[in-house]
Amino acid sequence: MKRVFLLAVIFGLGATAFAETPAEAAFAKLKSLVGTWKGRLMGNDIVVTYTLTGAGSALAETQFPGTDTEMLTVYHMDNGKLVLTHYCSSGNQPSLKFTPAKDARYLNFKFDHGSNMKLSDHHMHELSIFFKNPDEIESVWKGWADGKESHTAKFELKRQAD
Repeated sequence: MKRVFLLAVIFGLGATAFAETPAEAAFAKLKSLVGTWKGRLMGNDIVVTYTLTGAGSALAETQFPGTDTEMLTVYHMDNGKLVLTHYCSSGNQPSLKFTPAKDARYLNFKFDHGSNMKLSDHHMHELSIFFKNPDEIESVWKGWADGKESHTAKFELKRQAD
């Protein structure tokens, strides 16, 4: 009987060791975005691409590829936490950390720190990505300036067939 109990404990711990954390599940969901997406932002047609890099350890999101306002956001795991760095057309690089939501269809990120900026400078401060279905997402970027929310950019995107 003790042997059966011991085996159950060992196998239970082993299963726990391989269980996916909310951050890992969120990163897997982000990786499902690989491809080209099109949509609208403030009445304008937009393109956003997602590509894996670093042998699958990072997801690169390129907004407005090939334009003067092209921006890059890189998502990756950092010691068990999901983080992103947004390389903004403003010339700064805010970094945000994933914060789990009650509804797994939402991935929320909050400002952690930034480079090439003061906290009072205009910067991206929050991001929420809503997975409507596998081929439609909505991402809402909140900008801050002078310590408070300054604007919101809402991207409505649809996956494009390759």
